[in-house]
Amino acid sequence: MSGLRFGTAITCIDGRVHRPVILWMRSRYGLDFVDVVSEMGPDKLLADGWPGEIAPVRTKVGFSVKVHASLLIAVSGHHDCAGNPATKEEHLAQIREGVRQARSWGFAADVIGLWVNDQWQIEVIEPPLHMQPAEPSLDGSRSS
Repeated sequence: MSGLRFGTAITCIDGRVHRPVILWMRSRYGLDFVDVVSEMGPDKLLADGWPGEIAPVRTKVGFSVKVHASLLIAVSGHHDCAGNPATKEEHLAQIREGVRQARSWGFAADVIGLWVNDQWQIEVIEPPLHMQPAEPSLDGSRSS
């Protein structure tokens, strides 16, 4: 795995959100691969779930960070979520709380909060504390 850059997306089981989240993370942060931890309404789960419900997510994210040296963890929510039929404002608050929760786990990875809007585009709700977006080189490829 040396030389490969991984991220981890905590995202909904809704397949419509996987592609935009993964492609955005890869493009924006120069990642080669993104591990996916999917749950129904993960923003609500991390914000309001019981510790026993959150623990499996933490375990899976920890595995990704340990085994793949994941650099960035994304907590996401999305428009038209059947698993969490909340207003956009409620989702955004839950994403912020989910980021706080994920940061409290103490993994050696930065954490970002993402919203997938009604156009299936990514909006940053909570930026990472340390990791900066990758800058494309003159030939259009990413710099490491």
